[in-house]
Amino acid sequence: MKTVVVNTSSIERKWFVVDAQELVLGRLATEVTGLLMGKGKAAYSPNQDHGDYVIVVNADKVELTGNKADTKSYFRHSGKPGEEKFRPFKVQMELDASVVIKKAVHGMCPKTPLGRAIEKKLFVYSGADHPHAAQKPESITL
Repeated sequence: MKTVVVNTSSIERKWFVVDAQELVLGRLATEVTGLLMGKGKAAYSPNQDHGDYVIVVNADKVELTGNKADTKSYFRHSGKPGEEKFRPFKVQMELDASVVIKKAVHGMCPKTPLGRAIEKKLFVYSGADHPHAAQKPESITL
C-alpha cells in the first residue's frame, strides 16, 4: 500500500455550524477539534492540515458537569515573579464566553505552527448569530 500525500491546495474545506447550547464543554471541544484537524477524512495525516472551518454559536450557554463550574479557574501569567492571575469559570463566562471554548480547543490541538493554523479556522460567538452566512455553513449536531 502506498502512502497518499495530498497537495494542500486540492483539499476541500467545508464550513460547519455547531450550536453549543446545553452541551458539555469537554465533549464539544473534542468534536470541534476533530473537525478542525480533519480526522474524519480519508486522506488524514497528522503532519498536514486537512480540517474544515467550524463556527460555534451560543458559547455562553455551554455547561460543565459536576461542581466544575464552581472550582474551575483560568490561569494567566505575565512572566514576572508573583504576577500570576486566576479567573474563575463563572467570571470568565460573564466577561467573554468565547474564550472558554477557544482555550478548551487550544488544549487539544498540537502546540506547533500546524496547531496554530488549525486554531485559526475556529470562530466562536456568544449569541446565536454569526457573520459567515456567505460561506453557506452546514449545521451539525453533536
